[in-house]
Amino acid sequence: MNKAISRSDIIETLANKFHLEHKTSEKAIKSILKRMVTSLSSGNRIEIRKFGSFEIRERAGRLARNPKTGEKVSIPAQYSVHFKPGQPLREKINLYANQKEITPKK
Repeated sequence: MNKAISRSDIIETLANKFHLEHKTSEKAIKSILKRMVTSLSSGNRIEIRKFGSFEIRERAGRLARNPKTGEKVSIPAQYSVHFKPGQPLREKINLYANQKEITPKK
C-alpha cells in the first residue's frame, strides 16, 4: 500500500534539501498553504505551472435518500476545491500507473 505524504514530510524534505532549520521550512510551508487557502476562499484560482490548478466549484443542491429509513433528504448546494493536474503531472502519473499496473482509489 502506498504511503500518504504529510505536511511534516514536506517540511522535512524542504529542510534537508536546502539545509534549512526545521522551523524555517515549517514557516515557509505554512505560509504557502495559508496563502493558498486565503486565495481560494476569496474566489481566486491558483495555477502552478507544470503541476496543476486549483479552483472553487459549486456543487448543486440535490435530493437524496437516507439509506436506513428511505426518507428523502435535501442536500444544500456546497462549494468544493477542484484540482486539475497539469499535462506533465498527468503524463508522469499515467507512466507510473502503466508500469505498476495500479488502480486508483475511487
